[in-house]
Amino acid sequence: MYGTIFTLKPKQGQKEKLIELLKRDNETPDGMIGWFLMEPDEKEELIGVAIFNSRESHVANSNRPEQHEFFLEMMNYLESEPEWTDGNYIIGETA
Repeated sequence: MYGTIFTLKPKQGQKEKLIELLKRDNETPDGMIGWFLMEPDEKEELIGVAIFNSRESHVANSNRPEQHEFFLEMMNYLESEPEWTDGNYIIGETA
């Protein structure tokens, strides 16, 4: 499995609007296994995890025009571009 962990820093007063935007995007790209968004207890940022079945499907999603359009819309609510950490998931467990 391959994917990314990302940090989103919403503009002041825009966190709820950003979360609503992310909830609206209910399209599941090819190769996506799932994704999660965390609201940390003591930070104003949001942390996300996206999981794909391969690096190729992750890159293909990143290069889709629809994904770029969504990214541009998301940037309206962010102070800066997200911080991304891409890589292979080497251990995981689900219930």
